[in-house]
Amino acid sequence: EWKSADLLSVEEYSLDEVVGSPDAIVSCVGVVGTDRNVLLKGNGDANVAAFNSAKRGGKLKRAVYISVGSEVDACKENWLPEFFQGYFEGKILAEKAALDAVGGDEKKLCLVKPSFIYGGSEFGLFPPRVNYEYGSAVEELLFFPPFKALADITPGLIKVALRPPVCVDSVAAAFAKAAT
Repeated sequence: EWKSADLLSVEEYSLDEVVGSPDAIVSCVGVVGTDRNVLLKGNGDANVAAFNSAKRGGKLKRAVYISVGSEVDACKENWLPEFFQGYFEGKILAEKAALDAVGGDEKKLCLVKPSFIYGGSEFGLFPPRVNYEYGSAVEELLFFPPFKALADITPGLIKVALRPPVCVDSVAAAFAKAAT
C-alpha cells in the first residue's frame, strides 16, 4: 500500500502514521533549482522530517540516503554559484539526520554518493534529466582509459563532467541491497 505526505508541511503525527515503524528507510528525496532556500528545504528539511519519523517508529535498523558525490562537493567553494550552498547544506543536514535515525551507528547507514544519475525516457534541462539511451552511451564512452586519465588530472566541474554517470537502475539496486 502506497501512502504519501508532504514532508515540508505535514504534522508530525500524520507523518508518523504514513511512515509507520519501518525496519529500513530509503530516501532519494531532493530538489534542484536556483533558490537557496528551496534547495535547503528540499534536500535538508524534507529528509530530516522523514528520517526523524522513521526513528520515532522505534524499529529502524537501516537508513539509506542519496547524497552528493565527493567530486561534486569539492566544487562548492569555487566552481558553483552561491545559491548552490543551500543544496550542499541540505545534503549535510540529511546525512546527519540519517545517521541519527540509526542511533549514530555508521554500520547501519549507507550513503550513496554518485556524481550524476541518468535514466528514464525523457531528456530535459529543468530539472536536469538525461535519458537511458544518451546516458548509457556517455557512461560507456567515459569509461575509456583516456577519459579516466583526463578526469583524474582536471579540476572542478570539468572533472565531474568527465566522470561516467550512473544509471538509475544501478542506484536503485544499491539502495535495495543496502536496505536489507
